[in-house]
Amino acid sequence: MSNNETLFTRAQKSTPGGVNSPVRAFRSVGGTPRFITKAEGPYFWDADDKRYIDYIGSWGPAIVGHTHPKVVKAVQDAAVKGLSFGAPTEGEILMAEKICKLVPSIEQVRLVSSGTEAAMSALRLARGATGRDTVIKFEGCYHGHADSLLVKAGSGLLTFGNPTSSGVPADFAKHTMVLDYNNCEQLEEVFKSKGSTIACVIVEPVAGNMNLLPASLEFLQTMRRLCTQHGALLLFDEVMSGFRVALGGAQSIYGVTPDMTVLGKVIGGGLPVAAFGGRADLMQHLAPIGGVYQAGTLSGNPVAVAAGMATLEIIQQPGFYESLTKQTKKLTDGLSTVAKEVGIDFCANAVGGMFGIYFTHTVPTNYAEMMQCDKNRFNTFFHLMLDRGVYLAPSAFEAGFVSAQHDDAIINETLRCAREAFTQVAA
Repeated sequence: MSNNETLFTRAQKSTPGGVNSPVRAFRSVGGTPRFITKAEGPYFWDADDKRYIDYIGSWGPAIVGHTHPKVVKAVQDAAVKGLSFGAPTEGEILMAEKICKLVPSIEQVRLVSSGTEAAMSALRLARGATGRDTVIKFEGCYHGHADSLLVKAGSGLLTFGNPTSSGVPADFAKHTMVLDYNNCEQLEEVFKSKGSTIACVIVEPVAGNMNLLPASLEFLQTMRRLCTQHGALLLFDEVMSGFRVALGGAQSIYGVTPDMTVLGKVIGGGLPVAAFGGRADLMQHLAPIGGVYQAGTLSGNPVAVAAGMATLEIIQQPGFYESLTKQTKKLTDGLSTVAKEVGIDFCANAVGGMFGIYFTHTVPTNYAEMMQCDKNRFNTFFHLMLDRGVYLAPSAFEAGFVSAQHDDAIINETLRCAREAFTQVAA
């Protein structure tokens, strides 16, 4: 039995499913999860000391590569001064100022510890500021595991959501409407009939939890126009895309300005930091100056903020995103070319440092199309790549991530492995 198998068997005795976040259990792809012991640059190593080219990057935060010397030093310097104070620090101010500078739509920001916490708090703020209850989200977009967001669409266009997780009361979900991603007509129809009751629309402008699916410009512009027209708020969930696809996030690419933005992952540099922010008049509704309550003992943790600030400094270097985007596209173009040569029905897409791979003939544009991809072929490909030392997301419905350390040699090695894997998939 391998060390990974031994650890997984042991973990299942004390932890549900043997993991602390479901996708890590490999249930979608089958097999034994890899227990990671260390990481450096574009690589990490498992409990059997096997090295992998890492394309999840802690699900996005490791944009500068693992254990970057500047990030590690920032963490060490902060840690020796104290791990947590439960009182304000200058570091929190510096991070807030940095975020407001880099994302112009954010005039004020509140730091928290997770993307789920940030999205949940932003929705509460939206409801408190508007005095309305209804929230619109889109099928396939994931905004954390807050009760009111774990819903799916009903049978009809205007059907309110039903819980998709046990333990979520129907009353919590009934104020959430779920529409089709990239469907402008649905948005128009819903706002026409229910616009005065809608508190906000929350959307991933670049979705990453139904694989990589970017929104269309028309979709986001329609959303912005309708929210403005009907007095609803537009919330961009950029936990994944923020500082991942561009320095100003996806909103800087699309040129669409949200009222509020949810951030996470990259701003913590691998440690737990997230944030939500927006127009100052909206943020003034938050306690201690407003009536919308939100709090967190470890919010603005000094060590986590130090890691995030070091990461934000690195990604502002000239040419950083041009290089990251180029390498990510080199990967996706290369995979598509190799698959075509082998005769596999496959395509890929990329935005900044995020990418998606799909075992289908055209890039999906919504959840229903994504579900038509050949999941079994993906699972086979995943394990063939894993065997060759390339770690992709262990699910056909998760985006992948490239770091600044994925140079030409790493990309070429990945494509060599992919050619072998595609050949076996086609056999």
